Amino acid sequence: MTEHQYEWTDNWAKLPKGKQFGYTHSVCEDESGRIHVHNMSEDAVAVFDPDGTFMHSWGAEFAPGAHGMQLHRENGQEFLYFAPTHLHKVYKTTLDGEKVWELDYPKESGVYENAEQYVPTNIAIAPNGDFYVADGYGLSYIHQYNAQAEYIRSWGGAGSEPGQMNCPHGIWIDTRDGEPKVLVADRANIRLQYFTLDGKHIGFVTEGFLHPCHFDQRGDDLLVPDLFGRVTILDRNNEVIVHLGENPGVQTQAGYPNLPHDQRLSGKFISPHMAIWDKAGNIFVTEWVEDGRVTKLRRVS
Repeated sequence: MTEHQYEWTDNWAKLPKGKQFGYTHSVCEDESGRIHVHNMSEDAVAVFDPDGTFMHSWGAEFAPGAHGMQLHRENGQEFLYFAPTHLHKVYKTTLDGEKVWELDYPKESGVYENAEQYVPTNIAIAPNGDFYVADGYGLSYIHQYNAQAEYIRSWGGAGSEPGQMNCPHGIWIDTRDGEPKVLVADRANIRLQYFTLDGKHIGFVTEGFLHPCHFDQRGDDLLVPDLFGRVTILDRNNEVIVHLGENPGVQTQAGYPNLPHDQRLSGKFISPHMAIWDKAGNIFVTEWVEDGRVTKLRRVS
């Protein structure tokens, strides 16, 4: 376990006086090392330097449903992809919030009667530029588009059979074995599910999860924030290496996830919603609590 030793840093993100996070949902690091935190406040995309000092913010239109955010580099420029749950659309912007496109619900799929049934929760981008939208809070489908945001196909639907999902909350392109695959955090089914890039079911990972939310990868390892009080690291074979910040039974505590601050214990997670590794191998975790919680786990070894 010596390769996964971390030092817990509470209250890493230092907000200026008068600003406060809402529910903190997503986090990413750009090429310059800045950390972008997506949260349900008027500062819906809050940008910090590597030490946690606030730099600027934008994105008030995303505030009521701030949820999924992914960063992707394309032709030498970095872009953000958003899945704000209240708008029933997905968006692509520059790092400073200039809108590239907004994409309505996938009428072409034939599965929606109206936009309100479509409640996307996250997006994954493949090496060829195709992107995949997980309709986690809607009808539990995955929708595939090309790099020009043109519809390709859909698959899934609610259920527990192979190929079906129940709250596909997070989505990722797993490239660890050299062959890209779509990986879905099939949260309410308490499993991970793999698909080919064209939507054919491959298999499941079922051990080691309580309520898996999303992913990041570094080398052969996979990072899985789990809403019920822990962050899990899996090896190349998707075997558990370690559970970090484990807080058994936290989801059963009165008021969960909005526990009083004296119950938000250092070294114990409440509701990890997204987690990433930065370039140095440190981990940043955002938690689903009403006034936000962003924790840095500094890599020790």
